[in-house]
Amino acid sequence: MVNPDKAQEVKKVVAQLKGQDHPAYKLHRTVFRPWGTYTVLEEGPGFKIKRIEVKPGASLSLQMHHHRSEHWIVVSGMAKVINGDREIFVGANESTYIPAGHKHRLENPGILDLVMIEVQSGEYLGEDDIVRFEDVYGRC
Repeated sequence: MVNPDKAQEVKKVVAQLKGQDHPAYKLHRTVFRPWGTYTVLEEGPGFKIKRIEVKPGASLSLQMHHHRSEHWIVVSGMAKVINGDREIFVGANESTYIPAGHKHRLENPGILDLVMIEVQSGEYLGEDDIVRFEDVYGRC
C-alpha cells in the first residue's frame, strides 16, 4: 500500500536522479502506446534493444527511419510485416530485417499478444527519427 503522506518524496528522488544525469529521471523503461508497449532492455553507442508487445488486432504506423535499421525477432505470436513493397508473416523463432529508409509496418493479426525483440542499429536511435505515413491512431 502506498502511503499518501510520502507522495512528495518522489519529487526528491527525481531531482536527485536528474542531478546525477541518470536517464531514469526522463525515461521509463516501459512505454505504453495505443497498440501495446515497448521496453528498452539495453542501449549503447550505435545500438538499442527493445522488447515490443503488440495487442491482438493492433498495428504500428506505416513508418520509416532515416538513421537506423531494425532487426525484428518474434518470440511469440504472429507478426504481419510490411517491409518496402513486401508483405510477409513472421512467426515465433523467425526474424526479418528492416533497412534504414524502408517504409515498414508491424501488425498483430492474431488473437494472442505478439512479443518480439527489436535490435536497432545506426548513428542516431532517437524516437523522433520516425516519419509516419499512415496511422490508425491519428499520429500522422
